[in-house]
Amino acid sequence: MMKRAVILVMDSLGIGASDDAQLYGDEAANTLGHIAEQCARGQADVSGVRHGPLKIPHLERWGLGAALKQSSGMNLAGGTDHPTVQGAFGHAIEQSLDKDTPSGHWEMTGVPVPFKWGTFPKSSPCFPDQLIERFIELAGLPGILGNCHASGTEIIKQMGEEHIRSGKPICYTSADSVFQIAAHEIHFGLDRLLEISAIAKQLVDELNITRVIARPFVGDNANNFQRTANRKDLTTPPIESTLLDVMKAAGHEVISVGKIADIFAGRGITQSIKAGDNMGLFDAMLEAFRQAPDHSLVFVNFVDFDSLFGHRRDVPGYACALEAFDARLPELEALMQQGDLALITADHGCDPTQPGSDHTREHVPVLFYGPEVSGQNIGPRKSMADMGQSLAKHFGLAALPHGVAINFR
Repeated sequence: MMKRAVILVMDSLGIGASDDAQLYGDEAANTLGHIAEQCARGQADVSGVRHGPLKIPHLERWGLGAALKQSSGMNLAGGTDHPTVQGAFGHAIEQSLDKDTPSGHWEMTGVPVPFKWGTFPKSSPCFPDQLIERFIELAGLPGILGNCHASGTEIIKQMGEEHIRSGKPICYTSADSVFQIAAHEIHFGLDRLLEISAIAKQLVDELNITRVIARPFVGDNANNFQRTANRKDLTTPPIESTLLDVMKAAGHEVISVGKIADIFAGRGITQSIKAGDNMGLFDAMLEAFRQAPDHSLVFVNFVDFDSLFGHRRDVPGYACALEAFDARLPELEALMQQGDLALITADHGCDPTQPGSDHTREHVPVLFYGPEVSGQNIGPRKSMADMGQSLAKHFGLAALPHGVAINFR
């Protein structure tokens, strides 16, 4: 019997404010709950695309509605009962002290982050003068634009034309531990963007900033600028060995789809597959899983939920993306064999009904599904590391230092 697994990270799909959410200003957050609420009220209708209550029957069957109810007391679909649950469902409480992408992913693979990463102040300019002076000097730049907290799509729209004229990259940040650089793929050049991003990563390491993100875009003017799939995250390596490291050391395959390899700084990855939007990522994930050998892990992050809809506070768009994702789950189910295991979770929240454009501190769903998984409540988990520990047990690996294995069979 084969033993394979696939992790599907629905980036930003939080299911209710964490107990410590008030420390982050997120006590009212509930990404999935509030999307479902607005759908039920007819406030997330999209002409010719979707209308009425949120329709995600397969995710409900896997246990997402039950996990939401357990975590926050809210129901899906305007309060209707969820169908019979066939998966093992629960929610996890993040122990890492941030609500960013790397910390969430590392913790779900067994490594909580017990400290806060460095961030930049919300003043403008937000970056230290010495940092920018050295960046401009070492990268050979005429200067930079931005130097503030911003939504990536908005700042590209505002400053993209000036960037093309001046040759100055657009540098900005958010509440996360991140230094982001946007530049035009053609006029500035993708290779040049990656080159200066590597320089920036060396400089921000001294400030304990976990990521530099290269954000290439295309287009002729503010009306048609669009970010491309050539995004690159330059990330600090995990602070301990993750499940991925342990699997690779044991000779198993760890297949990254999308930005997973970047999030782990390439550590523990045996194969990296690039893909574009959510549907392209789903296609690539299915093909990778179809070909995956015994004792292999396919790991995919569905970034659109976060970058296109959560950060942009687009409830109808998020709802459409959830329904499109849900409709494809039977394709994954059809590929699963005895011994296979699927896990759906998230890395943090990004409630599109809340003010601002930052991530939100929330519980995340924990949904295990497979031929040998029985429908059951696995309860609240004290750490996201329980997911990594459970997968280590599934593969017959030695116990990881953090987390408690879940018995879902």
